[in-house]
Amino acid sequence: MTKATARVALVTGGSRGIGRGIVEALLRKDHRVWFCGRSPEAVRATEAELARLYPTPVRGRVCDVRSFDAVAALVAEIEAADGRLDVLVNNAGLGHFAPVDEIEPERFREVIEVNLLGAFHGIRAGAPLMKRGGGGWIFNVASLAAKNAFAGGAAYNASKSGLVGLSEAAMLDLRHAGIRIAAICPGSVATEMRTTMRAEPQDWMLRPEDVAKVVTDLLDFPERALPSLIEIRPSVPPKK
Repeated sequence: MTKATARVALVTGGSRGIGRGIVEALLRKDHRVWFCGRSPEAVRATEAELARLYPTPVRGRVCDVRSFDAVAALVAEIEAADGRLDVLVNNAGLGHFAPVDEIEPERFREVIEVNLLGAFHGIRAGAPLMKRGGGGWIFNVASLAAKNAFAGGAAYNASKSGLVGLSEAAMLDLRHAGIRIAAICPGSVATEMRTTMRAEPQDWMLRPEDVAKVVTDLLDFPERALPSLIEIRPSVPPKK
């Protein structure tokens, strides 16, 4: 696949976890991938490792998705370098967990700003470039927590519920411009965030590559069809 025909993708929160899995899946499909994260060290290390593993160009950038100006600057850099944006994966996310009457307000705000406002910034900055290119795909990595609340998860639940609502509204706004949008709602995924939440065996959980396969499969989905909300859960979770 040549530079002129290769899809150009941006994955936020792409240096680890689900985002890293999606970056690798797109590189295996010969996409030209950009990814971003907040940690300069993690971004540099991931970019170097991926450059050794895959021949397709991959670029990592430090970007705090809470800042619209930062996201817009990254999209402008992508346009200047590659002239297009075909795939946007709003994956950047975090969780702070505590009872709603105990969580610090600044931690609640951070979860909302990264998980929800960050996705809006990605859509707002990326959609105009996609329109100029004739369309594209936007994937918002939400969670089954969007509709299955759990104690101690007020900030996380609220952010993911909001993200699903944002995705559905954005899909209606943009589908006539050739931009397809899907919210992907995984259940328990074996990532660093899950380990932070609780110490438990992870052999039954989803893996980042499972979520990544949803992305790559939908990229090849017939253009006449639009799966806009996808739930993916472990096949055999522990019995309660």
